Amino acid sequence: MATLVVLADPPVEGFVLPEIVESTPVTAAEAARLYEAMLTDLCRGIQASAGDLLVNYRPAEQVPADVDPEASLRAVLDDALEEPDEARYEVQVGETFAGRAGNTATHLLDEEDEDSIAIVKPATPFLGRQQIGSAAMKIRSSDVVLGPTTDGRLYYAGFSESIDFENAYAAPAVETLTARARDADLDVDFLSMAPVVETGTDLANAVAQIRARLRAERNVPIETATVIDDLGLYVEESEGGIAVARTSDSS
Repeated sequence: MATLVVLADPPVEGFVLPEIVESTPVTAAEAARLYEAMLTDLCRGIQASAGDLLVNYRPAEQVPADVDPEASLRAVLDDALEEPDEARYEVQVGETFAGRAGNTATHLLDEEDEDSIAIVKPATPFLGRQQIGSAAMKIRSSDVVLGPTTDGRLYYAGFSESIDFENAYAAPAVETLTARARDADLDVDFLSMAPVVETGTDLANAVAQIRARLRAERNVPIETATVIDDLGLYVEESEGGIAVARTSDSS
């Protein structure tokens, strides 16, 4: 099974999920709570799949003052994971997401001789054992495995060989990373689409899917679903699509 690297930010109010705060009724404090829940669901899913969990955190100079990035992430995950001692924590190196992802991937593949690694976004609560297992099967026959989400973004990028990561996540990331892999004569395969929760539209889709799954008595990312329920979030029709709303008795 691959090492799955979660490029995580400290779940600090005002620092995480800014686009959701700007475009939905969710406050900065509630966004931090939602981020914690999604990170927990993701990391639990990784451990349940028997994947090796590596939490990559920002250096202190890239986070708000007086925040210890590793300590803030451990404060969430140490109590949430069944095997907290099996999770590794390492500081990220790089100024951009692509730089941090590339430095981590190259280090693990070329210096630590990992057979394969995957870069995963933290706001991906629906990534579970089935998709991680599918990715593990695909990486045996393809050098790069990508998990696409909406707007050309990616929720998962698995590698058994290094590529040129400079600006590799430039939009649309699914096309850019595919091109980089093919430029290096590497084979590429894809996972099924899955949501990420980074924008107001993302959150609306996630809320609708979670509420539908609950009504159908199907599996949901439990921590994320609990926060959505506690905040009284639901989806209503809006001009041009759907939008997040909340019940009047929530705060």
